[in-house]
Amino acid sequence: MSMFCFQCQEAAKGTGCTVKGVCGKTDEVSNLQDLLVYTAKGVSFFAHTAHEKNIDCHTADVYNFEALFTTITNANFDDAKIIEKIKEGQKVRNDLRKKLEDAGISFSDTLPDEATIVSETDEQILAQSLLVGVLNEKDEDIRSLKSLILIGVKGMAAYAEHAHNLGKHNASAFAFMHRALYATTRNDVGVDELVALTLECGSYGVQVMELLDSANTEAYGNPEITKVNLGVRKNPAILISGHDLKDMEELLKQTEGAGVDVYTHSEMLPAHYYPAFKKYKHFVGNYGNSWWRQKEEFETFNGPVLFTTNCIVPPKSSYMERIYTTGSSGFKGCVHISDRVDGKSKDFSQIIAHAKTLPPPTEIETGEIIGGFAHNQVFQLADKIVDAVKSGAIRKFVVMAGCDGRMKSREYYTEFAQKLPQDVVILTAGCAKYRYNKLPLGDINGIPRILDAGQCNDSYSLAVIALKLKEIFELNDINELPIAYNIAWYEQKAVIVLLALLSLGVKNIHLGPTLPAFLSANVAQVLIEKFGIAGIGTVDEDMKILIEDEMFE
Repeated sequence: MSMFCFQCQEAAKGTGCTVKGVCGKTDEVSNLQDLLVYTAKGVSFFAHTAHEKNIDCHTADVYNFEALFTTITNANFDDAKIIEKIKEGQKVRNDLRKKLEDAGISFSDTLPDEATIVSETDEQILAQSLLVGVLNEKDEDIRSLKSLILIGVKGMAAYAEHAHNLGKHNASAFAFMHRALYATTRNDVGVDELVALTLECGSYGVQVMELLDSANTEAYGNPEITKVNLGVRKNPAILISGHDLKDMEELLKQTEGAGVDVYTHSEMLPAHYYPAFKKYKHFVGNYGNSWWRQKEEFETFNGPVLFTTNCIVPPKSSYMERIYTTGSSGFKGCVHISDRVDGKSKDFSQIIAHAKTLPPPTEIETGEIIGGFAHNQVFQLADKIVDAVKSGAIRKFVVMAGCDGRMKSREYYTEFAQKLPQDVVILTAGCAKYRYNKLPLGDINGIPRILDAGQCNDSYSLAVIALKLKEIFELNDINELPIAYNIAWYEQKAVIVLLALLSLGVKNIHLGPTLPAFLSANVAQVLIEKFGIAGIGTVDEDMKILIEDEMFE
């Protein structure tokens, strides 16, 4: 076994990747990511004390969410960048320890290894990376719960970084992230404490998604119903992927008047729904589909592609020189655009100049898709939706949010959408929607049968909508609503969304296409018994359970 990683849904054999990541990362990158997480835990050992003592540790807060985001599936494949981040983390940790000790706080000589590890050279770091990882925890259930917490915190870190880029912070969420990571270093922590911490993770997940929602809407306005073009124009162009709207804003400003069009890809599609971006005439439309189809679609796009976050598929040599990364994303051999300095914008001049030398995109489809149904927009339609429910025109909603992926088993979600009765509406967010968002499912009394709230983090909107409907219908329990949950997951941001829903009391969620490999049998059983978590079966079987079952009538 040269590595071990089981954090994503496509973990080899449903248990874990042990030679090379299914995502494409090498064993060396995987092991370095393990050491980066280990380093972040060492930072948290001191930062959780700093938060308790009300001592400023903003540098540690920022470092940890950047470090954890770097380790998310399909985000960063660049070993040199990861080594650089490990070295930075040791300095952040040591500086914070000195700051605490200068404030009169002493620490024992029996600190966890994460808090004291020293790896100064690249060779030392590579050697140390072979010695850390989740399998060092021998108790299967403790390992499962620690992994679930870590993976949830990774998802939270991604959303915290996006909010931070827009000037929004939540000190209590940062304090929790450090406390949670610190708990995973402890040898004396038990199952009950870890279960409680897992549920607390979901609660803070709600807070961070709410923070990001307010950051996005205050900066760019509330998403509104928007028809997005799928065709192309004749100008050279840049394709922007990932999730970071601050990067989107700066790219649009710098390409204005340059004769270069900008198209969104995958999870950046919802940028079209924000009013602030609609003033840019060169913001043309969406190109392509979900992240895993990029190898074919990047060939035909012809222009450069900017990754602001995950999901990167290791690029083919035929277009690799057109791939640019920024933020927590990275791929060895691709140009990385540096972070902001002293509040100034990122410099996208290199990718813009490159775009001007390349042909325009090759058209792969035409038409348009509709989205923009985040909570504010849906609230404006509330009377219409309530009337449709009361009249029986809408019998049920089914939440089909989450991630897409490569497995053939994910065709299940397309078939499920196709077979839904005509009086059922899909609520969605995340790239899972690409399995069905171009199907001709029609509308109900003018309400589209697919209501797309936006990116994966906009699953928060779906929770807010459910809570609002609970209030309107004067129900005691969110589970009394005519809403079923059939969610697809792939990586860590979907896990924090799941934990957030559980913290809000949502039960009977079906999760697929497979349950996480990091759940031990006992931990999975707790989720089943306490929350009614279930996997997926056949479309027809699940249709009976989720749509026709009397519990939703």
